[in-house]
Amino acid sequence: MLRPRLAPIADAVPETVPFTGPESIQRRLGQPFRARLGANESPFGIAESTRQAIAAAIDQSWTYGDPECHDLRVAIARHLGIAADEVVAGPGVDALLGLTVRLYAAPGDTVVTSLGGYPTFNYHLTGYGARMATVPYRDYHEDVDALARLARETNAAMVYLANPDNPMGSAWPAETVERFIDSVPATTLIILDEAYGELAPQGTMPPIDTSRPNLLRMRTFSKAYGMAGMRVGYAFGERQTIRAFERVRDHFGVSSVAQIGAIAALGATEHLQSVLDRTNAAKARIAEIAEANGLVPLPSATNFVAIDCRSDAAFAQAILTGLAERQIFIRKPGTPGLDHCIRISAGLPEALDLLAEQLPLAVAAARSQRAG
Repeated sequence: MLRPRLAPIADAVPETVPFTGPESIQRRLGQPFRARLGANESPFGIAESTRQAIAAAIDQSWTYGDPECHDLRVAIARHLGIAADEVVAGPGVDALLGLTVRLYAAPGDTVVTSLGGYPTFNYHLTGYGARMATVPYRDYHEDVDALARLARETNAAMVYLANPDNPMGSAWPAETVERFIDSVPATTLIILDEAYGELAPQGTMPPIDTSRPNLLRMRTFSKAYGMAGMRVGYAFGERQTIRAFERVRDHFGVSSVAQIGAIAALGATEHLQSVLDRTNAAKARIAEIAEANGLVPLPSATNFVAIDCRSDAAFAQAILTGLAERQIFIRKPGTPGLDHCIRISAGLPEALDLLAEQLPLAVAAARSQRAG
């Protein structure tokens, strides 16, 4: 049958979804999850003031959002202490990553990232025909020295660093990140993904400096602010670098309701602190549950805990599968060197109670499967 041809780059890449959603797993298993502990969402939700702002905005949802996201960019700029034209907003960091690859990585260009790092970034690289060069993690951290060295050796168009990191939850102090930035060529665009930045300890994120044309920092309202379903993220940097997004971005990508909600969220500082406190308490509980089952929780600067299962990838996968069968959704890294770990997001007390009840059963089943 005759049909339109795909463009060559699209024709050469597989059909894939970077993350298997919990909804897909529920459909396959034929049952809902009782505990959703795998997507790094914030179950602590939004502030009441944010909820009221969103509720009031619903009546305006028949209108398109401001294509310039003016008020939102002004609010973010005020929050960061920079100018509004040094900020671009978009429908989540994932979308902004795709736009950045489109802007700065031509087909065939080399882009450096970590082996096992954020898969959606890799998805965009493949989709735009860039060549990915990777370095392995070192001691569960992205290896900043190796990333910078490979960027220099390959004359990379871009280099990606998440700090704090997903999927391992590790983080470098600001001084190390600044040293990394200084060691990357001026012609290589640095993406510094700080999606978990609000959740990290003091001293993790470098001071804000928008004078570097090759540094683009990204943050989101999906994690600490509890607005993953609203899809709002932003990037900030040197104004000409930011201005380039006007060439490619979806100008109606952030809805009017999302813009109003994000502005309100920035002002709810007491709620944010409450979320941080409850997240830290949840991570401590997850660590206790892991240790009680002979597993090793890793230090976390995010809203999840990566857990070393003290065995191989098959054992970790068996635990994940066992929990899914018991209606608990978690995730795990898929890359050798990391794939013997699982990853559990901060949850409400009742979800963690269920985890404490069911994890021993999943671990026991995994050990029995390995022994058999």
